[in-house]
Amino acid sequence: MATVRRVRRIIRKIDPWTALKVSAVVWAVMALGITLGIVIFWSVLDRAGIPAQLVDFMVEITLIDEGSNPFANTEQFLRFLIFSSVVWWVLMTGMSVAGAIVYNLVSDVVGGLEVVVLEETLNPTPIQAPAPVLHPPADYRNGNGAGPSGAVIPPEDHADIPTEQTEPVPTDP
Repeated sequence: MATVRRVRRIIRKIDPWTALKVSAVVWAVMALGITLGIVIFWSVLDRAGIPAQLVDFMVEITLIDEGSNPFANTEQFLRFLIFSSVVWWVLMTGMSVAGAIVYNLVSDVVGGLEVVVLEETLNPTPIQAPAPVLHPPADYRNGNGAGPSGAVIPPEDHADIPTEQTEPVPTDP
């Protein structure tokens, strides 16, 4: 089970370099999507013959001279479309970075933007008891390895010290 609490956070600064990287990607994707959408829409209109009908209508109401076709040069239209999408991408990226810089200047004066978020913390799992520590027998522990006179028992004399029978400690897989 999780507990949720409301926390106030204040956004004091936006890094211009990060704003440049993020906005460049976002606006490039937007420019690509809009360009592809216009190209697909134009090809559907062209296949349906709508530009030709529009030219006929414009000639009929004498907006253009007969024989002229403003929609005939599709290549020029695509060049203009790609050029304008690149210009739009650069301008929007620059405006986003400029917006981040202006935000930083304004937040120095007014303190930033306050946001309330929900912070979720998971309840901790029950703490498992540690594995029992294996000790030597009690009478050996009392002297901490020393003999009755307080002298340390040499290792070769440890053979006569009784040990307690212990079971192996299970290990978690």
